[in-house]
Amino acid sequence: MRASFGLGLAILTVFGLVPAIGVAVVSFTDIRGLPGIPVSWVGLENFEAFFSRAHLGDNLNALRNTLVFAIFSTVFQIGLGLLIAIVLNKQLKGRNFYRSVVFMPTVLGVTVTGLIWTLFFNPSGGPAASILSVFGARSAFFGDPALALKLVIFVQVWATLGISVIIFLAGLQSIPAELYEVSAIDGASPRQQFRHVTFPLLAPSMTANVLLGIVNALQSYQLAYVLTGPINKSTQLLSLLIYTQGFGGVPGTSISQTQGYAAAISMVQFFLVGVIALGTLAYLRKREARL
Repeated sequence: MRASFGLGLAILTVFGLVPAIGVAVVSFTDIRGLPGIPVSWVGLENFEAFFSRAHLGDNLNALRNTLVFAIFSTVFQIGLGLLIAIVLNKQLKGRNFYRSVVFMPTVLGVTVTGLIWTLFFNPSGGPAASILSVFGARSAFFGDPALALKLVIFVQVWATLGISVIIFLAGLQSIPAELYEVSAIDGASPRQQFRHVTFPLLAPSMTANVLLGIVNALQSYQLAYVLTGPINKSTQLLSLLIYTQGFGGVPGTSISQTQGYAAAISMVQFFLVGVIALGTLAYLRKREARL
């Protein structure tokens, strides 16, 4: 037991703690990742640059998009996941097949998912454009600043919905059937059973799903990158900003900032994710105790 714990702690330290400390240290330097260029200790300059007038507008836009993306994708993921899990928990013919279909998008990968929905929302002749043309309407879809983030949220929910459904199904199947039988004898309607039996006993599953959804959305950038590119203002996320600042990814342009600046942004994101995740966990734990 101790050996297994020690091995797990060692793996976590090597692949989690050490890189995290390394990023924190790099955020105080002007490292560019290019050979032959000296690295200097710049202190808080990277953080000052993040909050400077020159970058504050873009950074606040990325922060706003990140919060909108995280909140709405989590809310829709939880709501739809719970609804689908309740349906698939019933004695339906072929329900195992339906469960597989719901979970399938989770294993496709970001590139395949991005390709599927890029083709579907292709404004030059994709299925979505064909449907709109029937009503005499047109749209640029991912090229429309007013619509792009909403579509990325939709794809994010589609791609991660299966995880929420599986967690809710596990929670539903752990609820004793006797509780429903007793409540039915007492005259409880299906709605009352859900309110007083199902929902309270699903509290741990709800907590797990909300935390996973929020943390995943706050750190996700791959779908936005694949679907809309690295410099689309309407879908610019903090995590995507870190990627473009640290590794480039902007065709035909050069990134003037350093990887130290990217590390500073990642520290801001780390603080944001930590505060939101811990605050959400504390609230949900209190809610579990009340239920």
